Order: sequence, then C-alpha cells, then structure tokens
Amino acid sequence: MDTSELEPSKLGTKEHWDNVYEEELGNFSENGDEGEIWFGKKAMAGMVKWAKQYAPPRSDISILEVGSGNGALLFALAGEACYPAERLLGIDYSEGAVQLAQSIGRSRGLPAVTFRVCNFLREDPPLLAGNHEADGDGNGAWDLILDKGTYDAIALMEKDENGIIPVEGYPMRITKLLNPGGHFLITSCNFTEAELQAKFITEETGLQYHSRIEHPIISFGGSTGSACSSVAFTKPASRN
Repeated sequence: MDTSELEPSKLGTKEHWDNVYEEELGNFSENGDEGEIWFGKKAMAGMVKWAKQYAPPRSDISILEVGSGNGALLFALAGEACYPAERLLGIDYSEGAVQLAQSIGRSRGLPAVTFRVCNFLREDPPLLAGNHEADGDGNGAWDLILDKGTYDAIALMEKDENGIIPVEGYPMRITKLLNPGGHFLITSCNFTEAELQAKFITEETGLQYHSRIEHPIISFGGSTGSACSSVAFTKPASRN
C-alpha cells in the first residue's frame, strides 16, 4: 500500500495519543499497569534478538527509538539484553508517553534510560553524552534507530498546510540521523516488507536492505501472511 492511499485517522493525531497516555499514566499511578506492548511481546522479543545479533551491546553504542511510548522496547534492551541504559534514548511527541516511560523506568530501577519529548519530523533528538550532531558529510548521531508502529501512525496523519503527507519526509530523517554503518529496524502492521523496502531504499536515502525478522504466518479468508513486518536497513559506510 502506498502512503498516499491511506485515509487519515485519529491514530495519526497527537490529541489521540495524548489521551491514550494520560489514561495509561493514570492506570500506572493507580495500579502499576505499564500499558500495552505494541504488536505484542513476541514481536518485541524478535527486535531485541535482532539487535543483539547485528548491533550487540558495547559501551559507546547509541540507540534511538522513535515513538517510544511506554518504553517497553528500550527497557527490554537495558534489562535482559544488557545494553548500557545510559546509551538508550526514547523520543515521543506526547508528553504523557514520556512521563509514563520515565515513571516505569524509575519503578524498574532503570532511570538511566532517557526519554524526551520530541517531534521527530521537525526536530533532531537530543544527543547522548559523547554523541555528535549529524553533519552535512553524511555522519549521523545514532548506531541503531528503532521504530515499532510509529511509521504506521505517522502515515495516518493529515496532509500539512502545503498539501504534503508528513510521512513522506520520514525516510530522509532516518538517513540523516544514522551513523555510516548504522542500522534502522522497523516493525509495521500497515506495510508489507516490499512496501517498506520501496519507501526506504531509494537513491535519495542511500539506505540498503540488511535483513528481516520472520514472524508467524497466519491464514484468514483464503489469504496467508504475517500480522506485521520487520525489516532492517543499513546506511553504507560510504556512498560512492
């Protein structure tokens, strides 16, 4: 499916997500409920397993999650996967999501995982200690960028004041922020692997296909497929 074919939805509005996380923040305060894990624990575990294989923990690694929500994926990396918590940053344009993730981090004993309010399409994320800003020579600030459902939500936004679909600018934002040799891993329920490749592998981005995560195959109405797609891309160390 092309992004231009998607009808705008409340799932693409900041108001919706502010309401969602206001409720989840209240639930966490009242009974410790950390909220939903988008696409489920198995999909998240697959992303963690992929990261450990292709971007294994090291003391100076820099990992960014775009649209981090309640922080479940980054907590999984900092917990059982043993990534250094201080090298993980989650950003979300909903202040409630950031407050929830920070509260969960403190409750889990992982306050060093950083969460900040940031509109990814318009702002560069804050830097971790020792990181350098992206420059005009193709050097970014992040070794691994993760997306679990955020691209899907952005694809449901209304056109901007210039008639442009906001999600169209997403792939170049990834390219700008990735370090040469860095990886981008995305899990989507709205787009197939082929559709994701068509959007992210272009002459403009220079990204290359790296690998995929296998998900269980399901059958429905005579058709078969996966409930979600997970694809990894890499930014070449140099572009000729």
